Amino acid sequence: MSDPYLSYLANITQKTGKTPEEIAAMLKDAGVLKEGVKAGEIVAWLKDNLGLGHGHAMAIVKWLKEHDEM
Repeated sequence: MSDPYLSYLANITQKTGKTPEEIAAMLKDAGVLKEGVKAGEIVAWLKDNLGLGHGHAMAIVKWLKEHDEM
């Protein structure tokens, strides 16, 4: 069975044209990724700026945590 998390990441890249690495850079440039940032702040930014749904935004939050970005 395929990993739903990896499917979410692939769908995000397809929908936005951005990889998780590029999205992380966008979050940094926007000042969203800062010490003490809450997942909700990131989710709100992703929804507002990239049109992601909650589940897809949370997949990016998971990716950020796995890659020590937050």
